[in-house]
Amino acid sequence: MASLIYITLHPANYHGHRAKPPFFEGWYFKLVNPDETVRYAIIPGIFLGENGHAFIQVLDGVSGQTAYHTFPLDSFRASDREFNLHIGANYFSSERILLDIPDGPLAVKGEICFEGINPWPVTLTSPGIMGWYSWMPKMECYHGVVSLDHILQGSLEVDGKRHDFNTGHGYIEKDWGQAFPEAWVWFQSNHFDLPGVCITGSVATIPWMGSAFRGFIIGLWYEKTLYRFATYTGAKITSLEISDEAVDWTVENRNYHLEMRAERSEGGLLLGPTRQEMGKRVVETLNAKVNVKLSTRSGELIYSGTGRNAGLEVFEAGSLITP
Repeated sequence: MASLIYITLHPANYHGHRAKPPFFEGWYFKLVNPDETVRYAIIPGIFLGENGHAFIQVLDGVSGQTAYHTFPLDSFRASDREFNLHIGANYFSSERILLDIPDGPLAVKGEICFEGINPWPVTLTSPGIMGWYSWMPKMECYHGVVSLDHILQGSLEVDGKRHDFNTGHGYIEKDWGQAFPEAWVWFQSNHFDLPGVCITGSVATIPWMGSAFRGFIIGLWYEKTLYRFATYTGAKITSLEISDEAVDWTVENRNYHLEMRAERSEGGLLLGPTRQEMGKRVVETLNAKVNVKLSTRSGELIYSGTGRNAGLEVFEAGSLITP
C-alpha cells in the first residue's frame, strides 16, 4: 500500500487504497483535435459509499451531449506506485488512454497517446497545485494537475464516427476526497494564439476547522514560467464578479497583477460527488473563452491573450462574490 508521504508527493496516483466511505476520485482528460472542431472530456473515476461504483463520464464539448457509463467496483484496478488504472477494458495513465465502451450513448473506442506532458511542479513543501494544503488530512476535496499541456497522437471512434487527434492538444487534472465543494468556479484553456500558453484556475468554498473560507488556485504557464496565484502563496482576490454572461476575476500577489474574464457558453450536464452519491448536477462547457492579462504591479504588460476551447464550470457561485 502506498504510504501517505509517497502518495502526497505523487498526486496523479490513485489515493483510495486505504480510503473509507464516503470517498471519490476522478481524473479529467481533455482532448481537442488539431483544427479544434472536435473536443471531448473523458472522466474516469470511482465512488465509494452506498451504491458504490466505478464510472467513465464522456462530454462532447461541441454538442454538449454527455454520458455516464457505470461499472462494478471490482472492475476498477489501480496501481499503488504509479498513475496506472483500469476500469473494465478501459485503461488510463499519464502516457495514454485506451477506451472500449461499446454500448449506450457516446459509445467510444480507441487509443490516444500523450507526448510531452507538463505536470504542475511537485516539491516536498508544495506537492502540486494545492501547495502545503496537500499535506492537510481530511480536507473535503483535493485537486491535482497531471499535465497543463501536451500533444495527442491517436484516434477515437465515437458512436461509429472516427476522429483523428494526431498533433492535437490535451490537458489532465484530477480531484479526490469526500465530496465536491458547495460552490465553485473552475476554468482551463491551453489554446492560445501563442503556442505553449495555458491557464487553469478555480475558486471555491473550502470547509476548514469548523468554518469555511474562499480559497483559490491559479496557474498561468507562459514562456516556460508558471505564474502561481493562490491562497497559500499569499495572493489576494481584488475583484470577482459573476454574471450570466461571464466571470470577471482579478488577483494579485507581491509582484504581479492578473486579470481574467471567462465568457460563459452553453454546455452539458455532468455528475459530481456528494457524501451520499454522485448526485451533483454540474454544467460544464468546452466552448468558453478566457481572456487573460498579466502585468507587473507597476503596470508593465507581460502577456495578454485569449484562450479558446476553454472548460468552464460555475456552480452555486453567487456565494463566492462576498469573501
